[in-house]
Amino acid sequence: MPLLILVADDDLGIRVAVKDYLEMHGYTAITAPNGEDAFSLVQTYRPHLLISDIKMPRKDGYALVKELRQLPQFRLLPVVFLTECDTTENRIQGYQVGCDLYLPKPFEMEELKAVIRNLLERSQIIQSEWRFSQESSPTPNTLEQQQTAAKISIQAEIERLGLTSRESEVLDLVTTGLSNKEIAQHLHLSERTIEKHVSKLLEKTETSNRVGLVRFALDHHLVS
Repeated sequence: MPLLILVADDDLGIRVAVKDYLEMHGYTAITAPNGEDAFSLVQTYRPHLLISDIKMPRKDGYALVKELRQLPQFRLLPVVFLTECDTTENRIQGYQVGCDLYLPKPFEMEELKAVIRNLLERSQIIQSEWRFSQESSPTPNTLEQQQTAAKISIQAEIERLGLTSRESEVLDLVTTGLSNKEIAQHLHLSERTIEKHVSKLLEKTETSNRVGLVRFALDHHLVS
């Protein structure tokens, strides 16, 4: 499907010439004679790119682009100002309201075509990357569901092994690399009590040392 471009200019000759040139090169183009009509057409047709004059009746190009940039769905819309207003102040104001490129009149159609192709290619890449990031990132609800499922799975495995809640706490801290003394301080228990829990864990998991205990916990998904 051809990409859609909106041309907003109060000069009929420029609107027709640019529209015909774009369609000759494979684009679909619609036109607006003023900024107010252009704003309405953008919302209705959602073009892939906007070419706009600055001096237009009913709403000038600055106001048009500034209002569009305030709408989330049009913050990434590529905008080219095609205008006779070519002072440094004009260009600065154009970039401040959110145009992507400033092309002064008179202009060459070949240059306009190159500008359009560059902006559209960049826009397509940005939007594709954004969609990919949205699809690959879990939503808050999905993430919460995954965390809940992981906790249920861990609890089921703990019950299957016959571990007590205290043994489960000790095992979790062992996997973080804490010593018996550090675990005792963390759980407010004596070091001797922690040694007994660790010995019981070694017995229940049929492992011979703390390294084997950590490996067992990882292999059986006992840590989140």
